[in-house]
Amino acid sequence: MGAFAILSSTMSKNPVLKPFATSLGTPDDLLGVVASASTIPGILISLPAASLSDVFGRRKVLLVSAFIFASAPFLYLGVNSWWTLALVRFYHGFATAMFVPVAEASLAVLYPNKRGERISIFNSATAVGRALAPFLGAYILFSTSQSYNTLYLAVGVAGVTAFVIALLFLAENRNNIQQQTQPSTRKMFSGWLYLIRNGGVLGVSFVQAIQYFAYGSVEFFLVGYLQDVVGLDIFSVGVITGSQIVALVIARPLIGRVSDKFGRTKPIIIGAVVSCLLLVAIPFVTQFPLLLLLSIGYGVSFATVLSSTSPLISELVPATLVGASMGFLSTWMDIGQTLGPIVCGVIFATSLRYLGLFLSLSVLLVVSVVVFAFSLRHRNRTVKV
Repeated sequence: MGAFAILSSTMSKNPVLKPFATSLGTPDDLLGVVASASTIPGILISLPAASLSDVFGRRKVLLVSAFIFASAPFLYLGVNSWWTLALVRFYHGFATAMFVPVAEASLAVLYPNKRGERISIFNSATAVGRALAPFLGAYILFSTSQSYNTLYLAVGVAGVTAFVIALLFLAENRNNIQQQTQPSTRKMFSGWLYLIRNGGVLGVSFVQAIQYFAYGSVEFFLVGYLQDVVGLDIFSVGVITGSQIVALVIARPLIGRVSDKFGRTKPIIIGAVVSCLLLVAIPFVTQFPLLLLLSIGYGVSFATVLSSTSPLISELVPATLVGASMGFLSTWMDIGQTLGPIVCGVIFATSLRYLGLFLSLSVLLVVSVVVFAFSLRHRNRTVKV
């Protein structure tokens, strides 16, 4: 379900969104509004939706998100202006914002002894969908002489497939993923207070935010460094950046299994420290083989952290708050990934350029490790639900 859902949502924006928005006559200063319209729900709804799954059950929230995945693509067929495109993008964004944290919470509950491995397998499946989307979308646009309607019909097919899988799978496993709790919105809000006052939860969330702050920045600015400074052709750039994604997809389930056996803390600290060292090295390297190794290493180190953050945060809270904790973590992730390129763009504008950018990211990663280690020492100083 995750692979088809994320394939659908990613293909709706990459590579079609920019040319589609331009064809609608979108003013240059409003292109960013269209592009970011789908990310806003991630900040607004991830925590409430995941918290509601604690109260009313995972199955209902997952089915709602699956319905949005299936219905949103067909709304693009009626878009005739930039603001209607922004509205459709905003609606489409609710699907991922609801789906990912609730799916992770479901897996955490279903597999308490294999949380790291199973959540990582799920995330690797979504990463495969995300990686295939640009290639499939580009092929459809090329083969149909840039027919946007055909592409969004293909997006719809993927979304409907995810919905059908959800109906079949969630019906079969209804008793397993249905959270047996008494509905109470007051309980939901008290759970949010618990999360905010839990030092361990805040520490893990801060690490997650900084990881995606760095990843979002590297994803954008590494391409510029490889082209502007190193002088690589676009194919070589694609090999280096693509290898990072491949390493992330392969490594995450394997390291997740390690975290199930040996604990969550060490992988998070080791992964963050290794990421710091690799990012420090990038602006001093111009050889293709070394840059390829650095990119692969960063993908593995990034996976090392992510394989433990979701399982760890679910283990720092009561069973009734597993969904809320995943939503809380997802919100921090969206904040970090949104702010990363913006803040680093300001740093890049200084005289230090790429050197200042990568060194700043390395410093932030070190800070996140210190904050994380300190927070775990005080994680028991929490309030009762």
